[in-house]
Formats: sequence, structure tokens, C-alpha cells
Amino acid sequence: MITLRTLQSSLQTSFQTSRQELLWAVLAGSLAGGLLLGALLGFVGPLLTIAALLGLAGGLWMLRSMVWGLTAMLGIVMLLPFAVLPVNLGLQPTFLDVATLAVFGVWFMGTMAQAGARRLRFPALAWLVSLFTGLIFLTFLAGLAHAGLDKNTLRRFLELALSILLYFVVVDGIQRRDQIEWLVRVLILAGTAAAFIGIVLYFLPQAWSVRMLSALRVVGYPAGSGVLRFIEDNPQLAQRAISTSVDPNVFGGMLILVTALTAPQLATRRPLWPRWLIVPALITMGVAMILTFSRGSMAGLLFALLIIGVVRYRRWVPLMILVLVVILILPQTQGYVQHFSQGVQGEDLATQMRFGEYKDAWILIRRYPLLGVGFVGTPDIDVYIGVSSVYLLMAEEMGLFGLSVFLVIMGAFFGWLFNTLRKSRETGLEPILLGLGAALAGAMVGGLFDHYFFNLSFPHASTLFWFYLALGTATILVMEEET
Repeated sequence: MITLRTLQSSLQTSFQTSRQELLWAVLAGSLAGGLLLGALLGFVGPLLTIAALLGLAGGLWMLRSMVWGLTAMLGIVMLLPFAVLPVNLGLQPTFLDVATLAVFGVWFMGTMAQAGARRLRFPALAWLVSLFTGLIFLTFLAGLAHAGLDKNTLRRFLELALSILLYFVVVDGIQRRDQIEWLVRVLILAGTAAAFIGIVLYFLPQAWSVRMLSALRVVGYPAGSGVLRFIEDNPQLAQRAISTSVDPNVFGGMLILVTALTAPQLATRRPLWPRWLIVPALITMGVAMILTFSRGSMAGLLFALLIIGVVRYRRWVPLMILVLVVILILPQTQGYVQHFSQGVQGEDLATQMRFGEYKDAWILIRRYPLLGVGFVGTPDIDVYIGVSSVYLLMAEEMGLFGLSVFLVIMGAFFGWLFNTLRKSRETGLEPILLGLGAALAGAMVGGLFDHYFFNLSFPHASTLFWFYLALGTATILVMEEET
């Protein structure tokens, strides 16, 4: 028979044993950690060791919730889009790869934990995105029949596919107003920081800018005098702002999205950031956009701002026209105005090269109109994949069928968004939704003249585009639930 004294003695013995085991486990863990830290210091040096520890801490932080993972992902997209981990595992994963996979992992674990307790959010638009995703894989596999595949191209294709699949994760995982507002705050803050960096690097002496950008070689960025970009790649012409985006046109595309998202916050009654921060943020983004000398991006941004003014804030249209007039007449902006005018008239070398790309793209599309030629290579040696237009590039790779599905997706989204805005009243989410919709519309106009939103070389641009579409969908769903 077990007495109280026997039970008490047994518990004390068990506690002492457990405490001893815990002590030994702590000592063993400390010893292993010390050996690992010493090995890192010895083999890779203190700088990379500190970076590894910070990366580990950041990884654990991202795993706390999907919102934190998305926060890290957006920060990387805006500020270090091309950074890779300083380790070689056969393939060097990028910071963006790690953050995106962390988001998917947290979402998957949360979904499994709530299996049976709730249904996945799968709006009607998601069926169209599913069809488009299936076409991505179908055309990729079909294209392998006439082109060899290397591991780098495979990785880039999977990054593109993940950027589209992110739509489903964000739509299902972001279900509350506070989550949406937090992510928009992050986008505005990170976009302002990227624009500020771009301006600083532009006005610094070129030798200093080269040195600062070359310091990013430790995370896979290019180094040397070639990191700076100029009009027509001619150092005798004007320099172009790039921030940490490597390419000025890609930087301009990012500025379309973040500037259009920020603009409605200037007019709403309840901005996400104080207006005394919104105003300098918009000025910083606008100056950075001008310094990119990206004509397609500027056209996209002007179209986005026009939508915002016409749809909701008509009293701001005269101010927008005044700003445009000032840009046209200021002596400091005449170089930009002349560059824009030459592009419109097709007089400069870059525009003439684009016309040649469009002609070659039409030849390829006429030969393979239905499903294109895939993402790897072409069956014929006299044509090639690559053109400065999202739509022509998509038609080359996925055919007119794939392009049509994409256009239907965007048309359905804009119709849904406009109907939601028409029925809604001034709320905290209405300016956000308007900004997201205008940003995507501006990106589509910019996509007429450039390819970065659907290019294997720029997965972060595709990630940002599909994240905006997903966040816009999530915002509409939350607004419908609140009414």
C-alpha cells in the first residue's frame, strides 16, 4: 500500500533526478553551442558569425506568427531583394527564399493545428489564380521538351511559382483589420527607407556610392564600378537611382506600388501614419522616382495617382496637375523631361531597342500562340525569350491563353474592388483598398514598357505584385465581413 510519506519521497527523488538531468542538458547544450560558436569564429570570421546569429534570431522571430514572417519578407523585398545567404549548399538560397518559406511554414502549421475547426478562405478569384498557377507549371514542363534545364533556372522558376502561391497563403492567413493595417504601415516605412537610400546614393560622390554598394558583396550583390547605372548604360549621360534594387527600372516599379499605396493616406481622416510623416515620405518617393529616369514607371505612377484622384479624392486633382506642371518647367527637371519626351517620340537608343524587341516577340508569339514556349528556351534559333513588356513576355512563355487568364484575373479583381468601394463608406480600410488597387493598376501600365513583374531574374518584384493582389483580396473580404 502506497502511503503519503512514500509518495512524497518518490516525488522528491524524481524531482532531484529531473533537476540533475536538466542541469546536464544545459551544460551539454552550452558546450555544444560554445564549440559551434568557436568553429564559426575560426572558419568564417566574426562578421559572418554575427550575421549568422542575427539570421538565426530573425528566423525564430519570423516563426512566431505569419504576420511577422510577412513583415520580414516585405522588408527584404524593399531593402535587400537580391541578398543571398553566405553559405553554399549547392544552391545559395536568398534571404527572400528563407522568409517566404517561413511564411508558408507558419501558415501550414497553423492550418494543420486548426484542421476541422475552420474552412480555408478561398474566394471566387482564387479559382482563376489556381488556373493561372496550373498553367505556369504546364507551360514550364512543356517547354523542357525543346530546352535543357539547369539548377539556377529551376530555382528561379520555383521562386516565381512561390510568389504566385503566396496569394493563397495571404488571403487565408490575413483575416483581421489590424493585420492589414500593420502590413501597410510596414510597406510605407520600408518603401520610404528604400527611396531615401536611393536618393542618398545618387547624390553622394560616385566613388563613395560604389564603395557602399560594393560592401553588399558579402550577401551576393555585385561589386565594382559597374554597380552604378546610367542612361543607356553610358557614364557620360545622367546617373540613375537604384537604391539596393540593382536595376533602376525595377526600383521604379517598386516605387509605383509603394507610392500609390501611400498617397490616399494623405487625404483620409485616419491615416496609418501621422501626416507630418506621410508628406515627407511621399516627397522622398517622388524624388526617387524622378531620379530613376524610368519613363515606364513614371507613367504607371501618374496613372495610379490619377485613379486615386478621380475615384475618391477629386479635390486633390488640381494639386496633382500643379505638381506635374512644376516638374515640367523647373530647370532642375529639364533633363528628365527631355528624356521622357525622347522616349515618347521613339528618338533615343533604348526606345528603339525596345521596338526591336517587340517585333521579335511578335514573331515568336505568332509561331507558338496557344501555350508559348515555356520559361527555359525556344525551339527555334532565330527567336529568343525576352522583351521589355510584361504582357509580351507572358505571351512568349505561356501563350495567349496564359496571358488571357492573367488579364481576366486582374479584370475580375478590379471589378470586385470598384464594387466594394462604391458600396463602402469612409473607413480605415477604404483608403488602403483604394491604394492597393491604384498601385496594381499603375503596375499594369508600367508593365506595358517593362518586364520585371514577371521575370525569372526579379522574383522579389513578382512577390510584391502578387502580395498586393492578395492583400487587396483580404481587405475586400474583411470589409464585406464588417458590413
